[in-house]
Amino acid sequence: MIPVLGVEGKKVAVLGLGRSGLAAARALQAGGAEVLLWDDGEAARAKAEAEGFALTDLIRRGGIETADLLVTSPGIAHLYPAPHPVIARAMELGIAVDNDIGLFFRSYATEEFHDFDQTPKVVCITGSNGKSTTTALIHHILDVSGRPCQMGGNIGVGVLDLEPAQNNEVVVLELSSYQTELARSLTPDIAVFTNLSPDHLDRHNGMGGYFAAKRRLFAEGGPDRAVIGVDEVEGRFLAGQLAEGPTDDRVIRVSSGQKLEGYAWTVFARKGFLAEWRRGKQVASVDLRGMAGLPGAHNHQNACAAWAVCRTLGLAPKVIEAAMASFAGLAHRSQVVGERAGVRFVNDSKATNVDSAAQALRAYPAIRWIAGGQGKDGGIAALAGEMGAVVKAYLIGASAAEFAAQLGAVPHEICGDMATAVARAAAEAVAGEVVLLSPAAASFDQYANFEMRGEDFTAQVKALLGQGAA
Repeated sequence: MIPVLGVEGKKVAVLGLGRSGLAAARALQAGGAEVLLWDDGEAARAKAEAEGFALTDLIRRGGIETADLLVTSPGIAHLYPAPHPVIARAMELGIAVDNDIGLFFRSYATEEFHDFDQTPKVVCITGSNGKSTTTALIHHILDVSGRPCQMGGNIGVGVLDLEPAQNNEVVVLELSSYQTELARSLTPDIAVFTNLSPDHLDRHNGMGGYFAAKRRLFAEGGPDRAVIGVDEVEGRFLAGQLAEGPTDDRVIRVSSGQKLEGYAWTVFARKGFLAEWRRGKQVASVDLRGMAGLPGAHNHQNACAAWAVCRTLGLAPKVIEAAMASFAGLAHRSQVVGERAGVRFVNDSKATNVDSAAQALRAYPAIRWIAGGQGKDGGIAALAGEMGAVVKAYLIGASAAEFAAQLGAVPHEICGDMATAVARAAAEAVAGEVVLLSPAAASFDQYANFEMRGEDFTAQVKALLGQGAA
């Protein structure tokens, strides 16, 4: 645990008692604060009480008024589409509002840093797609190389449940737009922007607000080095804002699909090969095509970002390449869960929007595609140009009929549930094809979260292959 600094003797309200909220409550208490805890959900309140915390109804008049600070969980709206009543009242009263990310950055660096031979570093990764894989890949490379490291944030453990810093350590944090938007303190040593595509637009009141939330990590964080994906206009704009010019090597531009020329430091992947260039000279090249944990162009962009971070941290190219080759990938993200008679079964349940699904559809030459769930605005109409590799689609969930209407001439079948879809796709697949779960939809119509959806797919595949439950 990382005790929160600067709160001794203060009353701090905590709104939302999920993973990050309870971790914040513990860390605040460890820092000497009096905590006032509340959650709108009865189950979350019961869990907090079982842990020994007393509850304070912050919604009632007088609940928030005595607080010096309000700490809120990322999933609770503070601005759009409308602020939670407790947050709205805190803003009326002028009470500062923060989240666990802000608390982490004000508390991670302590006086003990002066005793370290090598100062600990914090690496933060944000973006629309690929941030979880990039975060896990960086952590894996550091771990394999023997560098002390921890991983947390939107993946792994909550930031305040991390261990206090140690000499030469690197903390690798995945940060969502919900987390970067509100944190009062953002001071990473290295910050990564993977890419940007439409998501969470109601929460941020449109693409401009969504990009602005991501941009805070760089504009207010002031990292020593920024690694920026420049395959979209927002990334190119951000890189241009941060760099003094093309010769400024504090900004490393990364890309999947285009050669980057004329800049001080770039890392890009083309046709499966990663290349690092510095000041007009190629200094490293890696063949990514045989790395099973990094399939497809989207994962090659993740590899470029991770490479740039690890080179910034002083790792040698051969060390990074060897560690990348041993990366197994993340659960529910282009995860190979089985193979039979030349047919691979891939769990990409994390693809909850069309952009993520498009990346997966580009990664394999022949696909039996399992899609559907709680569809988002527009359904899968935006994927019309990505169907070249789809042999047949097997549709599940509430959006099955809508998706079927948008598939046009693409062969498809409405299966309804996962068990039927897996059975039908497996029965029809031939050697060289991939049975791919990449839903392009949220999971909430049939599952509590995308993890449970992916676990169901994995269980169905393993049962089919005679390997037992997942």
